[in-house]
Amino acid sequence: MARTLPQRPAPRNRARLAEIATPWLAVVREDPHAMIVAADTLCRFVAALFAAARVPAEDAALVADTLVRADLWGHSSHGVMRAPWYLDRLRTGVMTPVTAPETVVDAGAVAVIDGRDGVGQVIAHRAMNDAVARARRHGVGIVSVRFSNHHGALGYFTRMAAEQGCIGILAANGSPAMAPWGGRKKVIGNNPWSIAAPARRHAPMMLDIANTVVARGKIFLARQKGEPIPADWAIDADGRPTTDPVAALAGVILPMAGHKGYAISLMMDVLSGVLSGSGVMTEVNGPYQAEKRSGSGHFVMALDITRFGPLDAFEARIERMIAEIKAVPLAEGFEEVFYPGEIEARNEARHLRDGLDLPEKSVRDLVAAGAALGVAAPHGW
Repeated sequence: MARTLPQRPAPRNRARLAEIATPWLAVVREDPHAMIVAADTLCRFVAALFAAARVPAEDAALVADTLVRADLWGHSSHGVMRAPWYLDRLRTGVMTPVTAPETVVDAGAVAVIDGRDGVGQVIAHRAMNDAVARARRHGVGIVSVRFSNHHGALGYFTRMAAEQGCIGILAANGSPAMAPWGGRKKVIGNNPWSIAAPARRHAPMMLDIANTVVARGKIFLARQKGEPIPADWAIDADGRPTTDPVAALAGVILPMAGHKGYAISLMMDVLSGVLSGSGVMTEVNGPYQAEKRSGSGHFVMALDITRFGPLDAFEARIERMIAEIKAVPLAEGFEEVFYPGEIEARNEARHLRDGLDLPEKSVRDLVAAGAALGVAAPHGW
């Protein structure tokens, strides 16, 4: 039986967001270009799509949960928009529906997992749980993953560790998106990374970023909506700034912070690709490339906070840190200062209450995927 949102454990001393959620209809139309969709309805439908594509029910529910969670957080670039891409990869056989990762190195605090081209979310979920278990025994757990697939928002998995009293760290490499600093041929992925830590009465402190000015998924989302992008996000194939998302995707996405973003991204590939024995740089293919094996690698780490000192003391220090951050005088044009992860937590609560605003094209793509797989769309779609 497919699970529905929310399913993940809540942090200690923090009410589950589900408790403030209220029922709603499956779909409410606000305008001709968007649909308000209930998160649990969406999650069940997406899970049914993956189950119809021969992904085991529990794994299908996990994939759906990760995608809808990204939409709840406000990161639609990593949300259900990506489901048709993953389904295409399952259809062509470059991603295996029944994920059967193999542990090829088991050395105390360290493990290496061969994902064997399984579903990325399932592999990342297993790797983080393994890292946490190793951290319980050794203080630190590190799992290096080779030959996985794209696995959506990294913060989903680092928060798993935070909600179990650990600091979670995850890096992944991706298909070429940026050029080396000074070049104009893309050979380096945006290679995202995430860190999450428990924050007691607050939602976990969570960083989840790519090393480009913007995640490539946000440019795909702009294309999905038919909207221009800022001129400082990318250059086209001729090296000129562009506001056209199509030209940007054919060109090069710019690194964040100039040469620093390029260097950070390269080092994340060292951790994710070189160390694991997975694909590196141009050997990695993106989730939208339905005919090509991914070759993506991951670096997964968990730190057991209690090995460094009492968890209560750690969380008290995090709370003081958050209080000091939020007490600073505001700069002109700002109404509030947020700590990393706070906006996502607020968005999740709001979207659980009010529903998710999905681009109509994303809804059409999901309905089309359902028709191809023999899965009926929710009533009203």
